[in-house]
Amino acid sequence: MNKYIVVWVATLLPWLAFSQEKVEGMVVDSGASNEPGLPGANVYWMDSQIGVVTDIDGKFSIPYKKEYNKLIVSYVGYESDTLTVNAPKTLRLRLKASNTLDEVVVQQQRDDIQKAYFSPQNVVTVNSAELLKAACCNLAESFETNPAIDVNLSDGLTGTKQIQMLGLTSPYLLITQENIPMVRGASQAYGLTFTPGTWIESIQITKGAGSVVNGYESISGQINTELVKPLTDNALFVNGYGNENGRYELNTHFNKKLNEKWSTGLYIHGNKRTQKEDDNGDGFLDAPLADQINVMNRWQYQDPEKGWVSFFNVRFLNDGKQVGQVDFNPGTNKFTTHAWGSEINTRRFDTSLKLGYVFPELPFQSFGFQTAYSLHKQDSYFGFRTYDINHESIYTNLLFNSIIGDTRNKFKTGLSFAYDGYDELVNTADYSREDRSVGAFMEYSYENLEKVSLTAGLRVDNHNRLGTFVTPRFHIRYTPWGQGSLRGSFGRGKRAANIFAENQQLFASSRQINILNEGGEVYGLEPEDAWNYGVSFLQGFNFLNRKGDIALDYYITDFKNQVVVDWENPQEVSFYNLDGDSKAKSFQVEVNYELLTGLDFRTAYKYYDVSTDYKSGRLQKPLQAQHRLFANLGYKTKMKENGSQWKFDYTLHSMGEKRLPNTASNPVAYQLAAYSSPYNHMNAQITKVFSNAFEVYVGAENLSNVQQDNPVLGADDPFGPNFDTTIIYAPIMGRMFYGGFRVKI
Repeated sequence: MNKYIVVWVATLLPWLAFSQEKVEGMVVDSGASNEPGLPGANVYWMDSQIGVVTDIDGKFSIPYKKEYNKLIVSYVGYESDTLTVNAPKTLRLRLKASNTLDEVVVQQQRDDIQKAYFSPQNVVTVNSAELLKAACCNLAESFETNPAIDVNLSDGLTGTKQIQMLGLTSPYLLITQENIPMVRGASQAYGLTFTPGTWIESIQITKGAGSVVNGYESISGQINTELVKPLTDNALFVNGYGNENGRYELNTHFNKKLNEKWSTGLYIHGNKRTQKEDDNGDGFLDAPLADQINVMNRWQYQDPEKGWVSFFNVRFLNDGKQVGQVDFNPGTNKFTTHAWGSEINTRRFDTSLKLGYVFPELPFQSFGFQTAYSLHKQDSYFGFRTYDINHESIYTNLLFNSIIGDTRNKFKTGLSFAYDGYDELVNTADYSREDRSVGAFMEYSYENLEKVSLTAGLRVDNHNRLGTFVTPRFHIRYTPWGQGSLRGSFGRGKRAANIFAENQQLFASSRQINILNEGGEVYGLEPEDAWNYGVSFLQGFNFLNRKGDIALDYYITDFKNQVVVDWENPQEVSFYNLDGDSKAKSFQVEVNYELLTGLDFRTAYKYYDVSTDYKSGRLQKPLQAQHRLFANLGYKTKMKENGSQWKFDYTLHSMGEKRLPNTASNPVAYQLAAYSSPYNHMNAQITKVFSNAFEVYVGAENLSNVQQDNPVLGADDPFGPNFDTTIIYAPIMGRMFYGGFRVKI
């Protein structure tokens, strides 16, 4: 109860702050007859960390300081503009569409990774320029150059990358696409691989408790992906990729502006791998044989004069994977002991609609409506084990935004509804269920960009299995001095663990599956319930006339209840509710600095203390390095008039030792050490931009050629009692080279 009181007491703090002078206005498209507003345009003071992004109607408000007088306005696909502003005023900023693809120059002017100095939430925005520093074939591979997210392999067969933040895996993250929940339920294991990298315009990473507007499931943070827009994306974009291990991809974008209000885009992605790789000679494929086709049609509508904007998406995906022994042939070896193998076939259909209305006479007031439907079907088997899941999902969210008194005091309120129907078959056991929830929420924001801003939110949900519960979230930001930003946050998250969908790697082992049923509503288990607390500090600086920043953050996730996944007996895996304590403590310090003109350096150190009370006692989380070091160097040559340029990028991930699950009861030949050895993982890429329309890139992953010796335990007897592919602590694939091209028209 005290936590709830703190939320509402904190809302009184803004009234102690002072008002400030601002430059306000609207950014519009000067080439259109009605000059529509441009949402998402960048407005910032030259040589400062002070900047904002225009709202859905193209409007902005930025604090005015007399020491800054050059206001820069930029937007992808438009020519940038710089204005001299010597006093607070209201402006109408007109941008002209570029016919020479000057958007490349705009990307250079913005930081590839942008940190929010004035937001109450700890948000990092990764834009498309940062994503191009690596091959970035899909969303799961989009975080290699970002220290906020850790990327690890989930198992020794599928090559699927699992992301972690604040020491916790992706099920504890709310992963959304344009603020609509996307990777959840049945798609938790492989869903990140279903969003191609070229479809991504930007990624917003929020550490700690998220907004109540997006639901109650976020525990350690939120990752939101913004897709490219038909109106501003290239009319034609083609990206080809291939690597020496036989993985080939092709992406094509076709965009068309139909009239002043309607634009549409068709996005097609295909990837294929038919080459069998077994570098370590254990008889198992190091990477799956794979085939995916992914097609999305996107419609964009905007009528700024009347205040309407809308996006409509429809997508179909078919994804197939074959893993297992090199000699496995599904046609003859399926469900036999001749060879061990697995096939994972996924078909997915999803569609979403976002509709927004801004009151023409009251630009601070708006309605928003979001709805999405998806049907996810996965048929799979792992040796003699079968796992089939169909997941039908419906999500709706109705929002109303307005102000209290003046634009410094804003609020959002709304209603949400969610339905999830699961048909889940584990061998012969049927775990089908239906989940339904309705919720109401309200979020108050106070914005005084000079000193204090905060967000306090509360939502109430009724769930047919989780019951009725309250979710508070609170964020505050204080600026003690110039370019400094001190934040604090706390919030609650609650979720039903989908134990099989989230831990599919367990099927590729001989472990017996145990559920210690305690009478709960989901698999006999109680829902997960956790509080997240965090503080962070961001300080920008200028040294030798070059800008940089240093960021520190410390977060604690305290589980009041958790579904414990216990791997400590090598013959079984057990699921049971927490009896005791489970905490994830995360500390990170990060430094970014421009060493020379065009040469940027980024480094971070992270420490994790993630411990849980298992049946066998309190243990550190297995396969989690407590100490991690990250470093990235990026260099760009000066761009020539035709847009030509060289780009060089290098990334280092240094991993400390990891505790391995207990294997002491195995025969000696199948026992592992208590801890893994530390290792360094290095990637590099070189890009040659020939013009604004064409570029090529080559790169290498795992330059140090580090490989785990025994990723498949018991590979010599896959149908025996010691077969296990779940204990992965280092890369499986050795050094790998790749190349590709991009065409933009």
